Amino acid sequence: MLGLTLSEEFRGKRLKGMAVEPSNDTNTGTTQIAAKRSGRHAALIFIDLDNFKPLNDQLGHDVGDLLLMEVAGRLTGRVRDNDTVCRFGGDEFVVLLSDLAGDEGESTSDARIVSEKIRTRLAQPYVLGVRHAGQANTTVVHRCTASIGAVVFNKHHQDPESLLKWADAAMYQAKDAGRNRVSFMAKIPRHEPPR
Repeated sequence: MLGLTLSEEFRGKRLKGMAVEPSNDTNTGTTQIAAKRSGRHAALIFIDLDNFKPLNDQLGHDVGDLLLMEVAGRLTGRVRDNDTVCRFGGDEFVVLLSDLAGDEGESTSDARIVSEKIRTRLAQPYVLGVRHAGQANTTVVHRCTASIGAVVFNKHHQDPESLLKWADAAMYQAKDAGRNRVSFMAKIPRHEPPR
């Protein structure tokens, strides 16, 4: 069985039907992600919103939180029930696709398709209803793309910290290539990931 223990790295809650913010409960324990059969691959997808800070800075954290909740909804709408979506922090999210194919190439292709669907969905305009105390409500339309980095792994790659670092490194490759892109770490190198 492919098992990956994600504890400190995933302080956020699973987002389906839950709050976006990380849990304050110190007893959240370890999140165990396991594929159904031995030899299966999984993919770790690291997502960073490209144009979140200006919205948050100009219109405030309440409007930023509306956008983050919309992003969470869009992400959970693009994955299967057995996959995991977490808010990693700030404007970063992590998606763990579990139980992919036994073949690495097929798993990479499947993860690339899901990543592109996520990228395309996140790039669509956000229409946010903003409530003002004692004033008329307003609507804000915001465009926000995402830079996405991903890594496909199997039971031989079980170090969550390194996997996150490699997915993060791939995400920075997407940012460096012009943002609003998906970048894959094709093979996980044997040396330590960048810091």
